[in-house]
Amino acid sequence: MKIGNGGESLKIFVLAKHAIDTESEIRLKDEKSIDEKGLIYDINDWDRYAIEEAIRLKEMHGGEVTVIGVGNNEDTLRKCLAMGADRAIKIPLETGMDPYKTALAIKDVISEENFDLIIAGLMSQDCNNALVGALLASMLNLPFATAVTSVKVEDGKLRVTRELEGGYQEEVILQLPCLITVQSGINEPRYVSIMGIKRAKSKEIKEVDVKVDKEMIELERMYLPPVKKAELITGSADEIAEKLIEIFKEKGVI
Repeated sequence: MKIGNGGESLKIFVLAKHAIDTESEIRLKDEKSIDEKGLIYDINDWDRYAIEEAIRLKEMHGGEVTVIGVGNNEDTLRKCLAMGADRAIKIPLETGMDPYKTALAIKDVISEENFDLIIAGLMSQDCNNALVGALLASMLNLPFATAVTSVKVEDGKLRVTRELEGGYQEEVILQLPCLITVQSGINEPRYVSIMGIKRAKSKEIKEVDVKVDKEMIELERMYLPPVKKAELITGSADEIAEKLIEIFKEKGVI
């Protein structure tokens, strides 16, 4: 396994999720599932930054970028190949909203590969758990950093800046191999070119079957949040003020 700098190449794996587009209207099929009819899926927004960062590192240091996804995600994998990824691995396993099961499936596949770096998006746009990357790092016993906003390879190590709360940032040095999750805005993801799309069609998507029985999340019920209706208050200024005071008292504000 080659590591990093000075003419040596990087072998990078990127996690990519086929996620529900944020513009899609969510409807429930029942208390346990979402109605798939009319939903639009696309590459998870944070993962778009992850694949772009991986390609930039490959362009700078040489090497190979492999994208890996769990579930029915061939369109997203093709998009990553069109952006510049070299290989794609599809794990046709439905893990639902269980990040542990997702991480375990990826771990079973990726542990058979040689790699220097794993890059994941900070979170997914549908569940917002921000857990798969951290869980995978723990399963593989890798050093890791989350919410990364800049990456630099230095002598077999990774120097990263990560975002903290309150506008603070932290600089961390990680020994390769390692895992990072990247924050949106770390780069400007490239547009997929026509030539990139044509090249992606000829690239193989390797399908690896994985059986994962262990689950950490049991779904009890799904429901839409209650809709709060606005009340229009009319009348004179004194009448409106009096009505507002009554509402504030009912709500326990005053």
